[in-house]
Amino acid sequence: MTKIDTPELVLVEKHGPTTVITINRPHKRNCVNGPTARALYQAFLNFDADPMAKVAILTGADLAAIKNQDDANPMSSDWPEELPGPIGPMGPSRMVLSKPVIAAISGFAVAGGLELALWCDIRIVDSSATLGVFCRLRGVPLIDGGTVRLPQVVGRGVAMDLMLTGREVRAQEALRIGLATSYPPSYETVSQTPALDQALALAAVLAGHPQTCMRNDRLSTHAAHPIREAMLKEFDLGLATLTSGEFMDAIAKFFAQTESKKAIAKL
Repeated sequence: MTKIDTPELVLVEKHGPTTVITINRPHKRNCVNGPTARALYQAFLNFDADPMAKVAILTGADLAAIKNQDDANPMSSDWPEELPGPIGPMGPSRMVLSKPVIAAISGFAVAGGLELALWCDIRIVDSSATLGVFCRLRGVPLIDGGTVRLPQVVGRGVAMDLMLTGREVRAQEALRIGLATSYPPSYETVSQTPALDQALALAAVLAGHPQTCMRNDRLSTHAAHPIREAMLKEFDLGLATLTSGEFMDAIAKFFAQTESKKAIAKL
């Protein structure tokens, strides 16, 4: 295993042909802010350009939550005024890579974290995993492809349920509805093996396949579901939400409740 020097917000490790990319903000529950998003984008750009790398795994440090943008400031990711090519507020969510990416989910992958997981080709969960559109409760829109990719993965009916309610999805349900899987594959029993270990085992299998055939079939599948126009619409509607009075009121209410809970905890 070779460790590569990268900004501490994102760690990159090589396990032979597998590249593990880790969001490294456990003190912030692995929330993705602007610098982290840019570091993630660069890490995946490097992975795709590396001729020795065949599969990437995206995960979070210390089994902490991969959540939406930094709780300290919902606008801290420098939201752009127009769709800026391949980089999104969460980093790589608009990239089109030539190689497969696996999400290894232990703990929470919610809101923007769920959007990153949906960007990946395969989502691996263990018994600790919880997924969901938790940003619904704060009035924060999905703006990294969540409204586009979630229906593609689980179907429109289930996607509407998850998006409109913002409810949590535990690992067992994630397997049942096809939102995630385990390795070896099981749609009934949640693996007790940590998601990263499962993902490393799966990555080794993918790395052993004839690469040109596997990658071209993967790219053909992506080409069958072009999403740029849909993501443009998602982005426009998301910006309209972010600039609305409702969004700012919801954020103010959230922080007021947070400060109240902190004050009570000190009593």
